Amino acid sequence: MRALRILLIVVVILGGLFVIADRVAVNFAEGEVADRLKTTESLAATPDVSIKGFPFLTQVAGGELDDVEVGIQDYEADTGTGGQKIRIDDLNATMKGVAFSGDYSSATAATATGTASITYDELLKTAKSEPTQVAPGVTANVVGLSDGGNGKIKVEVEATVLGNKLPEPVQVLSTVTAQGDTVKVHADNLPSFAGVDLAEGRVRAITDFEQKIDGLPGGIQLDKVQAAKSGVEITVKGSNVELAG
Repeated sequence: MRALRILLIVVVILGGLFVIADRVAVNFAEGEVADRLKTTESLAATPDVSIKGFPFLTQVAGGELDDVEVGIQDYEADTGTGGQKIRIDDLNATMKGVAFSGDYSSATAATATGTASITYDELLKTAKSEPTQVAPGVTANVVGLSDGGNGKIKVEVEATVLGNKLPEPVQVLSTVTAQGDTVKVHADNLPSFAGVDLAEGRVRAITDFEQKIDGLPGGIQLDKVQAAKSGVEITVKGSNVELAG
């Protein structure tokens, strides 16, 4: 009995040491991945990296991590227009099946899913904010975007008719969709400015607009978008996503 008791104590101690070693190793690895991502993606701040699953060391021995979560607070994505950028907030992605090279210089996730958001102020930069002629004597421009409820964006259009600015912006409910790498805003119904009939094409040149979002981390892509209280919520996904390399 005494020998068995001693053996159990030794097993418990060794198990505890293994857990400690495993947690130390995973914390070190998370820091290394975060630093590599910061450098690879040219981030202003170090991202949050969390390696899930236990034990970590056996995953390393197998050359593949089950689940890695990455969080980036602010990401400057390309727009494909003269080097202009658009800020993506709270980009959180879950990477599954992350395989890494023998020297740990590269890591690729089999699949990735995640969420992010774009504020209305950021998206407003895409809309026509300069007064544009939509009919003889009528100019209009978008002055605000906000939540229209039920998954719609409320687009506020300021108009001047025959030199007189309308007392209040005209509000238009619009649908937001993702098509490929582009976020598109399309008015559900066309507005009327002081009863003036306007050609649909001219009006939509103001109310409808789109924003390309390219170069997301690791090659992940837009999947879905939806209007929310403070901005547009984005769902992203990808395969063979590079965390480093």
